[in-house]
Amino acid sequence: MSATAPYAGPSPIRRPVAAAALLAALVSLVFGLLLAGAGPASAHAALTGSDPQDGAVVDTAPKEVTLSFSEAIAVGDDSIRVLDPSGKRADTEAEPRDLSEGSTVRYGVALHSGLPDGTYTVAWQAISADSHPISGAFTFSIGTPSETTVALSSQEVGGGPVGVVYDIARYAAYGGFVLLVGGSAFVLICWRGGASALPMQRLVVRGWLTLTAATLVMLLLRNPYTGSGKFADAFDLAGLQSVLDTKPGAALVSRLLLLGAAALFIAVLFGTYARREDEQERKDLTFGLAVGGGVVAAGIAATWAMSEHSSTGIQTSIAMPVDVVHLLAVAAWLGGLAALLVALYRTPDIGSASVRRFSAVAFGSVVVLAATGIYQSWRQVGSWSALTGTRYGQLLIIKVALIAVLLAVAWFSRRWTGRLTDASVASAGAEGTSAGAGDASAGAEEEDAAAGPEDTSSAAPDAASDDVAPERAAQLARQRAVLTATKKKRIRDADPERSGLRRSVLAEAAVAVVLLAVTTMLTSTEPGRTEEEAAGGATAATAPASDGPVNLSMPFDTGGQNGKGTVRIDIDPGRTGSNDLHVWIDGSDGEPMDVPELKLALTLESKDIGPLPVVPDRLAEGHWTASGVQIPMAGDWKIDVTVRTSDIDQVTIDKNAKIG
Repeated sequence: MSATAPYAGPSPIRRPVAAAALLAALVSLVFGLLLAGAGPASAHAALTGSDPQDGAVVDTAPKEVTLSFSEAIAVGDDSIRVLDPSGKRADTEAEPRDLSEGSTVRYGVALHSGLPDGTYTVAWQAISADSHPISGAFTFSIGTPSETTVALSSQEVGGGPVGVVYDIARYAAYGGFVLLVGGSAFVLICWRGGASALPMQRLVVRGWLTLTAATLVMLLLRNPYTGSGKFADAFDLAGLQSVLDTKPGAALVSRLLLLGAAALFIAVLFGTYARREDEQERKDLTFGLAVGGGVVAAGIAATWAMSEHSSTGIQTSIAMPVDVVHLLAVAAWLGGLAALLVALYRTPDIGSASVRRFSAVAFGSVVVLAATGIYQSWRQVGSWSALTGTRYGQLLIIKVALIAVLLAVAWFSRRWTGRLTDASVASAGAEGTSAGAGDASAGAEEEDAAAGPEDTSSAAPDAASDDVAPERAAQLARQRAVLTATKKKRIRDADPERSGLRRSVLAEAAVAVVLLAVTTMLTSTEPGRTEEEAAGGATAATAPASDGPVNLSMPFDTGGQNGKGTVRIDIDPGRTGSNDLHVWIDGSDGEPMDVPELKLALTLESKDIGPLPVVPDRLAEGHWTASGVQIPMAGDWKIDVTVRTSDIDQVTIDKNAKIG
């Protein structure tokens, strides 16, 4: 119903306003949850190994550094950088060599010869096969670990404000696709009269505009999203050209071209088709629009399939067509639901037959979604442990729960649909006809009142009189049409079955908004199967981080005279990277004790790293210190301390400490 139309019943104006407010609030809530709880987009390819390994200490400088990944990636000239302790490039700055063999994805960069000892940083950044940016860094040492001045950005690629805007555009693109395809299908399949309804036209056109604008934004932001993270680089022509050479860039351009064809489809649907009166011609045009529109819709859906999850991994030749069918089924169901909601609230003419046809379309869409969704879930998750133990699996569980809620609400909608009749429509039409064919003077008086103050200055002539001017007759006809439509709305809005259907459809639409948001989050989350495989093959396991500086106390006894005492060690801040180390030795009497020699070594046995020697300098009696002690990775480190109290008396003691 119209928000400005008179209404005989409860809440004439508040219902559509409240409905719009509810949907707007839900959209705001969903975006708030997404932006508040989501960090940078999760990587869909993962680093599974490297040579040298993260934290390794090698005796001689390697000729190259190689990195292995869980799936195919796209690399450029600076995708893998090796930096020496001063931050200068230690690699030859050539494009990484593709060393992949079979299912193993590996890339390598050559290093300069004669590299000095010290700690080197390997920083990498690439684009995974499903279009998402990935990055990371690790260190290794040649000879003895050293301090490093390399400072990498803490912001992950794909994050920051650019990542937020890109994710919003991704959500808007899905929403626009659903409205465009679902709204058009609703008009062609369920309610052909909707082609003449202005609210339906607006719904489909707004879906097209939303999808087009979101696609343009994603295309412009693609370069900073996968690279610098700066909005200014959106208009870098060289960067844009590099984006067009990638699979995601080609998919976005293809989508824009298909949206041009979609614009022509919309013009015919709400132009020529809406004005066609001959039934046979309209049937022929319906068939042509259905075929042409279906091809365009499938093509737009394929732009997602060719560049996201289904384009990589196992069984891609099956997964991509299945993904297209899945997206079309989503659009037919959720987009049709939005169209039905608009029709129930904003148009007076939709009948029960159209509602029942949509019910059948929705049921078929759910069946298709169930079949394709089961296959996609198996392909992306792969195991029960990944379903419950990965973020992708947990989001999938939420999505399934939302679908269950949506189906439960849809069951109530089907019940209201079964009760729906068009008797009230016929009654309203008959009443409108009677009002137009009855007492002409009474009709004119009523219509003048409805027309407003500007019409009350002239007397209302008899509509049936030959003396009525053509302009006045046309005005009376328009006023009668307004009154007839108003009466139809009054009667239909007072129909409890129709009111119940509107409420249940509104609830379905509310759940669908949240469902679409969760689906969007799934597209930017690493699949559970990939995450588990990467975790299983990863070379860098980490131990829980310590809460602060590491403090150890170890008693010793060298066996000689005055050979007993206690070694106290502080490692600050007790994390990976550079640390300050302090050692105190107390004698058996608790007083500071000097010894001729003190040595330490750190070993991470789980990764065959070390021993890394540390020779502290004497600072004061019984107090030694060493600064810049490099701990290359987190883990359960064994700290060996060698204490010599005389020429022949010495002992080595050890203790483990978790360093994060």
